[in-house]
Amino acid sequence: MKCILASAFALAAAAPALAQSWDMPTPYGDATFHTQNIAQFADDLRAATDGALDITVHSAGSLFPHSEIKNAVRSGQVPIGEFLLSTLSNEDATFGIDSQPFLATSYDDARRLWDAQEPVVTELLAEQGLMPLFSVPWPAQGLYTDGEITSAADLAGLRFRAYNAALEEFAALAGAAPVQVEASDIPQAFATGQVEAMMTSPSTGANSSAWDFVTHYGEVDAWLPKNVVVVNQRAFQRLDEDVQAAVLEAAEAAEARGWDLSRTETQEKTQVMADNGMTIYEPGETLLTDLEGIGEAMLGTWEDAASDAALRVLSEYRGE
Repeated sequence: MKCILASAFALAAAAPALAQSWDMPTPYGDATFHTQNIAQFADDLRAATDGALDITVHSAGSLFPHSEIKNAVRSGQVPIGEFLLSTLSNEDATFGIDSQPFLATSYDDARRLWDAQEPVVTELLAEQGLMPLFSVPWPAQGLYTDGEITSAADLAGLRFRAYNAALEEFAALAGAAPVQVEASDIPQAFATGQVEAMMTSPSTGANSSAWDFVTHYGEVDAWLPKNVVVVNQRAFQRLDEDVQAAVLEAAEAAEARGWDLSRTETQEKTQVMADNGMTIYEPGETLLTDLEGIGEAMLGTWEDAASDAALRVLSEYRGE
């Protein structure tokens, strides 16, 4: 009997770990470059682990609504998920610093900001049993309206689509009326008059066929908000060490690829909008001055309420 048991244990030890299947909710549709990048991340992991980790991507909020994805990962309902980082800004200002208007308006600046932000984000999420795997920015945010906007006063009274607290504040300071609308609901929101203007990326503009409901896109390059992919720490720790290493390697590749995709996306999707009849314009000096003034006011408010950790991020980004 002892020999039989010893043989059984030996076989069990030699056998490969059972394959794990993970469900991964994401907020955006399959045409979005973020989703496509995540699909490649899942494919890379499947190949690198010989199927030991198989991730099924559930896009467009089909498994959980955007607002519930973070808590679904935290509670272990799913082991991994993606969401817009700044949606957590009410938890700590660190999460929303990349959505402060005109703080970081280029990819180089956005990269420096993430380098300062990532260690603090990692610490904050670790307190909730979460671990960030990678983060990818959207293209810089531009202004979608009927007709060209020449000053902030032109936005007064417009119903303005918002997707996080910073954009709600931005719209209010511009005299507009902020309305929370998810990306997938943009066409319907415009069609029903729920919103009349928005600030978002060329990606979202092109993917939602913005030319069907507005005529102009102003390249104000206000900020580059980031999505983040997080994993439940316990789920990650249950993986074999070699699978953990594969996850981290695939995540590093996905982040690098995602930033490159975002840069390319800016040019391609802006051209798609132009090809479909939208007027693409550079903002005039008056509009930029007005919007930058709003950004300065918002940053002052942000600093007044920010945690010490968030202020350290800002200080490091500024090189202070």
